[in-house]
Amino acid sequence: MSDDFEFSDKVPPSFERMTAETKGFNPGLTVLLVVGGLLLAFFVGNYIMYLQAQKILPLRKKKPISKKKMKREKLKQGVSAPGE
Repeated sequence: MSDDFEFSDKVPPSFERMTAETKGFNPGLTVLLVVGGLLLAFFVGNYIMYLQAQKILPLRKKKPISKKKMKREKLKQGVSAPGE
């Protein structure tokens, strides 16, 4: 083998881009990190606000059941309604 053989002479031009040093950040990765970070901050913030609301807000009051519905339910269960 001769000492003057250079492999760089045999490299096709399409591979020259692979050997070039990259400068800066990959823009796709940057966008992914920014969007992912914003989504993560949104969900974590919502969860924290939900936990705070559970501590602070009073319990919801149930709607009062009308006498007509109460009578119907008792008849379904086989219990006679009062006053009959």
